Amino acid sequence: MRPLDVLAFAYRALRGHRLRTALSLLGVAIGVAAVVTLTALGEGARRYVLGQFAAVGTNMVIVLPGKTETTGGMPGFGGVAHELTLEDALAVSRGVHEADKLAPMVVGTETVTFGERKRQVALFGSSHEALEVRRLQMALGRFLPPLPWDRGAPVAVLGTTLAHELFHAQDPVGQVVRVGDWRMRVIGVLEPRGQQLGVDMDDVVIVPVATAMKMLNRRGLFRLVIQVRSYAEIERAKQAIIHLLAERHGEEDVTVITQDAVMSAFSSILGALTMALGGIAAVSLAVAGVGIMNVMLVSVSERTREVGLLKALGAGRGQILATFLTEAILISSAGGLLGLGLGWSAVLLLVTLYPALPAAPPLWAVLAAFSLAVAVGAVFGVLPARRATRLDPVLALAGR
Repeated sequence: MRPLDVLAFAYRALRGHRLRTALSLLGVAIGVAAVVTLTALGEGARRYVLGQFAAVGTNMVIVLPGKTETTGGMPGFGGVAHELTLEDALAVSRGVHEADKLAPMVVGTETVTFGERKRQVALFGSSHEALEVRRLQMALGRFLPPLPWDRGAPVAVLGTTLAHELFHAQDPVGQVVRVGDWRMRVIGVLEPRGQQLGVDMDDVVIVPVATAMKMLNRRGLFRLVIQVRSYAEIERAKQAIIHLLAERHGEEDVTVITQDAVMSAFSSILGALTMALGGIAAVSLAVAGVGIMNVMLVSVSERTREVGLLKALGAGRGQILATFLTEAILISSAGGLLGLGLGWSAVLLLVTLYPALPAAPPLWAVLAAFSLAVAVGAVFGVLPARRATRLDPVLALAGR
């Protein structure tokens, strides 16, 4: 028998049992579609997170109060030993030559009121430099004025959603709003920005850092965001910041993280999650393989006369083995292709419904899912195929 004859024989056999073949094919298709869809979700989450970090620049160093490390002894209570202060921020600005721009940050929540309308939003206290450091753009008016950091001012910049909710069609610039118990004049409105590092920048109010510290009754900063002059200077800037603040505080009690380190960590974690999701989905392919094996075993038992006839006509064991293995691989291959189509359709639907999530199955997952489907068909088709080769031709012709 030529390879084309084997293929045609297997195809006609599958067509003769369409329902059984279709059910086995569907089982493989569902497994492959699950792998494609779940890995696309994992990859989409990874791309989304990396995109959020990339949106605020790559030459970024962030200073947090407190040292994230494990030491001997009992854990301390009452917070960090030294708070990160505006004086610390000024010292870093003057003493770290690699720092290009620096934005101190205080974060809380407050209710913003205009007339009868009010809305509770995130309150950001920062400086004039935050416009460039956080990659923000102005839609109306101007950003915070370039004041000394220890001087407050009753001015506020609103996110676009907050401005629309409070003022509707009115021009917000120049209007007076109440932020908590404080009266603030609106001097600007941000361009739509969406989510940035987990914060909806369209629904915020930004005020000078000294004003925010008074409003929230804070003495320390939430964090210090520093834009380094070039990517090559990030590590040098990090060490300089740690050394300077250790001298000021008498100990190393701050955590300095770099943008690329955070991106690398998130990429590794979400990459592992994507692989885990793909592995979980691949289990369903094993279940589909059991289904293929059952179908082929039934097929062998129903076609004993065919096998006997083939042997009587001189077909060898290898040819009969190839015939039944071809049937199993045809089912799994067709199911794999159908599964890829279903998976891609599900991903396209997901992206249409949630355009912010850049879901797309990685190439390795697509190739692995299809290859695994074909391999499952071959592996689970071996037992029925071997059973067919062992049939006695005389008994097989008798239907025994």
